Amino acid sequence: MRLALVGATGAVGTEILSILEERSLTIDELVPVASARSAGRRLQFRGRDVEVRALSEEVFSGTDIALFDVPDDVSGEWAPVAAAAGAVVVDNSAAWRMHPEVPLVVPEINPDEVANRPKGIIASPNCTMLATVVVAGALHAKAKLTRLICSSYQAASGAGKPGSDELWDQLERAVKERDLVTRGLGRDVLNVGSVFAHPLALNVIPQIGSMRDGGYTGEEEKLADETRKVLGAPELPITATCVRVPTMVGHGVSIHAEFARDITAEEARSILIGAPGVEVMDDTPNAIYPTPLHAAGRDPCYVGRIRQDPYDPRALELFSVADNLRKGAALNTVQIAELLV
Repeated sequence: MRLALVGATGAVGTEILSILEERSLTIDELVPVASARSAGRRLQFRGRDVEVRALSEEVFSGTDIALFDVPDDVSGEWAPVAAAAGAVVVDNSAAWRMHPEVPLVVPEINPDEVANRPKGIIASPNCTMLATVVVAGALHAKAKLTRLICSSYQAASGAGKPGSDELWDQLERAVKERDLVTRGLGRDVLNVGSVFAHPLALNVIPQIGSMRDGGYTGEEEKLADETRKVLGAPELPITATCVRVPTMVGHGVSIHAEFARDITAEEARSILIGAPGVEVMDDTPNAIYPTPLHAAGRDPCYVGRIRQDPYDPRALELFSVADNLRKGAALNTVQIAELLV
C-alpha cells in the first residue's frame, strides 16, 4: 500500500496524519506531498521520518490511494493526473463534489458509492454538510425526509488558519479595550481583517461564502446540494442560513427536519442511538447537549435538543455538532480510504 497525502503540511493534512497514526489502515509507504516551498521538510509518521515531496507527476507513480486536501484549483488540475497514474483519489476540496461522474461519499450513509468512480476520483463533502447529513441521513433511512431547514454556527477555523489567527487577534484587542467594547464600541476598536467582512470576536457574521442568485451564499448552496447528492434525493427541499460564530473548532447546525410519516422524538432518539458515527447527548434539563468545545478533537457527530415540532407530528427539531477539522474533513477522508482497502 503506497499512499500519497497531497497537502500534507496544511491544517487538515496534519490532522489526516494524526488520524492515520491512530487507526489500523495498513500503509507500507507514505508519501507526503506539498508545494515546492515545503519540499524537503521531514515529518514523523509511525516512528519514521518521511520527507515532504513537491507536487509533480512523479510522486503518483505506483501510488494506490492519493488523499487530497488542497485548494479547488489545485485539485481540479492534479486529481486527474493522480488518477491517470493509477491512484484512487479521495479529494477534500469542492472541485469534484458535484461532478456527475464523481461519487460524494459519507461512509456512514452511502459507503457503496466508493465502487462507482469512473474518473478514479471520490469526493469528500463540505464540513458543515457533514455535521448535518450523518444525523439527518440516519433518520432519512427510517422515515424519509421531505424537507430540511438548517441554520449553521460555524467556527473560525472553517476559514483555515488565517481565520483562527484573525479571531485570536481580535479577542486580544477586545480584552485590552474591554471598557470600550462594554460600552458598545466594539465595532470601532476591533479591526476588520482580511478574512472576515466584519469583526468576528464577540460577534456573529451571517454570511459564509460569496453571494449567489436568490440571495443565498456559496456555503448555503453547498450544504443543500451536497446533502441531496449523498442522500440520493435530488428533489429534497433544503434551505440553509450559514453563520460564522466566534468559536475556534466545531460547527453546529440547528436542524428542522420534516418526514413522510409521523415520527416522535423518542423514536428519533432510538434511531440515532444506533446510528454509526452518531453520539446522542440529549438531556436538556441536566444541561446535556452538544457544544463545539465538547466535539473538538473527537470523531462523532453529536446530536441533542431532539424534540417534536408542536405544530407538526411529522417534524423534528435537533441540534448537531461535529469537529469541522476532524469529521468535517480529515476523518471522513481517511474513512473513505479505509472503505477502498
